[in-house]
Amino acid sequence: MEQQSITTKERLAIPRQIMPAQEPEGRNKNFKEVNLGYTPELAQQEALRCIQCKDPACIKGCPVNIKIDQFIKMIADGNFLGAAKKIKEDNVLPAVCGRVCPQEDQCEKLCILTKKRESVAIGNLERFAADYERETGNIELPVVQASTGKKVAIIGSGPAGLSCANDLAQLGHAVTVFEALHELGGVLMYGIPEFRLPKAIVQTEIDGMKKLGIIFVPNAVAGRSITVDELLQEEGFDAVFIGVGAGLPWFMGIPGENLVGVYSANEFLTRVNLMKSYDFPENDTPIFNCQGKNVAVFGGGNTAMDAVRTAKRLGAEHAYIVYRRSEAEMPARKEEVHHAREEGIEFLMLMNPLEFVGNDQQWLTGAKCLKMELGEPDDSGRRRPVPIKDSEFILPIDMAVISIGNGSNPLIKQTTPDIDVSKRDTIVVDMNTMATSKENVYAGGDIVTGGATVILAMGAGRTAAAAIHEKLMNTTAN
Repeated sequence: MEQQSITTKERLAIPRQIMPAQEPEGRNKNFKEVNLGYTPELAQQEALRCIQCKDPACIKGCPVNIKIDQFIKMIADGNFLGAAKKIKEDNVLPAVCGRVCPQEDQCEKLCILTKKRESVAIGNLERFAADYERETGNIELPVVQASTGKKVAIIGSGPAGLSCANDLAQLGHAVTVFEALHELGGVLMYGIPEFRLPKAIVQTEIDGMKKLGIIFVPNAVAGRSITVDELLQEEGFDAVFIGVGAGLPWFMGIPGENLVGVYSANEFLTRVNLMKSYDFPENDTPIFNCQGKNVAVFGGGNTAMDAVRTAKRLGAEHAYIVYRRSEAEMPARKEEVHHAREEGIEFLMLMNPLEFVGNDQQWLTGAKCLKMELGEPDDSGRRRPVPIKDSEFILPIDMAVISIGNGSNPLIKQTTPDIDVSKRDTIVVDMNTMATSKENVYAGGDIVTGGATVILAMGAGRTAAAAIHEKLMNTTAN
């Protein structure tokens, strides 16, 4: 069906195209990517569903304002490389965002088709265009402007730092990215499992940035091996962007959290994702042996889903999600919950842990839980869980993973006291520029907002880059 000849009525008759995926019984035993991506035929068919609104609301739902209508039209026309190029005008990590962004709560939520039908699969189409560009080897580097003679330091190589670095490099600034860990990519590398975001894809994106002249320095812990003041006063940087994320895990503060077998989701996923402990002893970072064991993950977000699905792949006989509200209140993406159920994850809803219990050797043996029911909504708008009297029971488990959120990296605060922070220890910024209280220092991503999404962090990085560029150029002009 020709793009030019198809009518709106014919577009509306096309059903949303389902992305092929590994079968659940096979994929819950391997770390290969679950979703297999659209074929060119499926992508074009899905792109034809877009009715090309005159004022596309979907763009307003995108934190980096991708020209969604334009790239989708290019896919419909078969111009796949053009589509990838169009996306990258606004999004430096399209293959990543196409996989992990909650499009259903952002761009797709505002698609006009949702009034009577399913939205256009914008995220799936973004992923297709980026994958096509990479797999065909036709990655086109953006034009880099003439050198400004200015140096900018980026602390953290996660989504906020990468997007800020990319924009500044294209504008002609000399950019150096400092990363605390031995691998680059931040949460994209250590926090998201291989089966949801293959690390080779992240590496390809970073390799492209290196070709722009961006310098990456791993194993550089800001606040320890180098401070913000040292970057500005001794290393000659004209501005600093802080994108260190929110990597300080929260625990529940209940008895028994120090038992052997109790992990934070951060530690568990970092060991498995970044340090490849799923391949121990070939890789020398061990992880708890889940084979044939009972593993419970406490929490209901995307990180909890990542952790419990990882435990299942590591051989857990029973892999539980334990959540104190009902499934309707869970913040995890519906797709992740659906995939988890398909893979045999067991959901224990309306349960709240009171304490962890162990044996004489201090090994975890169970979680004492209390059954709950839903009461009136709380400040979050979700119904508050209320305890059911005399409903305590012991859930036999060998391993627990706590996934209830993260706090801010404390090192910047400790070593840069003149940067204002909130009561939650997040860095306070002007949201229009991402400028902090310290001259020529900017911040964005989870260190500002608390735990949020990849694309929101990237939007903050881009906002900061524009403000840094304007400030540095005005300084030069004066």
